[in-house]
This record gives sequence, C-alpha cells and structure tokens, in this order.
Amino acid sequence: MNEIKPRFEFRTWAPNFGLVEQKMRRLSACSGIRESSEIYIVSSGNTENNTKVRDKLMDIKVFVTEREGLEQWNPRMKGEFPMKTSVLEADVLPAFGLDMPALERDEYTLDQYLEEVIRPNPALSAVRVFKRRFAFTINECIAEHGEIWINGAALQTVALESVDVPAILEGKKMLGLDEYENVNYLRAIKRVIGMEPLPA
Repeated sequence: MNEIKPRFEFRTWAPNFGLVEQKMRRLSACSGIRESSEIYIVSSGNTENNTKVRDKLMDIKVFVTEREGLEQWNPRMKGEFPMKTSVLEADVLPAFGLDMPALERDEYTLDQYLEEVIRPNPALSAVRVFKRRFAFTINECIAEHGEIWINGAALQTVALESVDVPAILEGKKMLGLDEYENVNYLRAIKRVIGMEPLPA
C-alpha cells in the first residue's frame, strides 16, 4: 500500500484578493465550487491541533512541521456525533491543551458537547465558519480562492497545497503572493475573535 504523504500548505487572508484572483483565473479554469458550514473549536491552550465539526463529524488535524515558510498538517481523527465519552476523553479533549473537567454523560450529541463541554469553558470558543470555495490548479498544486465568514465577519482566503514544496513556492510567485503572510485557519480565526493579537 502506498503511503499517503501529508500536503504542505500556504494560506493567506485579506479583505479582497482582486488582482490575485484575476491571475488565478487566467492561469486555471475553476474546477468546482463548494460551500460548507463548520464549527471550529479554538483553544487558548493550543496552536497545533485544528479541531472542527462539519456535518456532525469531528475532524482533527495536527501540525507536523514547517518547511520554507509552509506548514504540513496531518489528519488525526474523524468521529461522528453522538460521540462516546471515552472517545471524547481519549481523542478530542487532549487536543485543546487544557485541563478539562470530568464529563458527566456516557455519550454526547453535538448540541450537548457544545453547550455543556465547550461554551462553559472560558479558554474555549465555538466559532461558526461559512465557506464558499473555488477550486483551481496552479503549477500542479491544489489551489483555492475562498469567501469566508467567521462569526459573520467576511474575509477572503487564497491557498496552495502540494507535497511538492518548490511547486508551492513557484505558485506563490506566479500569483504575486510572496509578500503575504502564511496564516492557517486556526490562527486566522483566533485573530478575528480576539484570542490572538494581530501582527504589528
């Protein structure tokens, strides 16, 4: 069986990507449009585990390494609600990097998880994110331009993903992104909700 290699990613954010989007559309036809509503669980004690819920499925990705300013993330678990307390305690709660209180139920629905476990904890925040993503291929990299609403705040994002680091770096040059900061979803959401300061 072939080993699945986690992709490296460059992602950046702005109120608008007019010129970058124009370059992207000149270089590649849009191959698809996807929309999704997700809930990210962000923690003041964690910067390396990306934890979100989409379609009642818990999805956790773990930061692996950084190379030439790009980040590599690896899926760690997917779980469905209702979720057993044993799974929450073993696989989900440790991702927050916090001391968590004991859980009182044997199983949690998504609403119970959010209302009884997440929202009472001042170090955690459940953030609603709506995504409209447009897919492209740039320099043989997976590319996207996204319209994102984070708790209602509208932003745009552009991303390049590949297992080939030089291909991403060249793709950045092709799109004029060399001066843009690489900011993953976790950090972007924390900045929007005030959990992490904006760069100077």
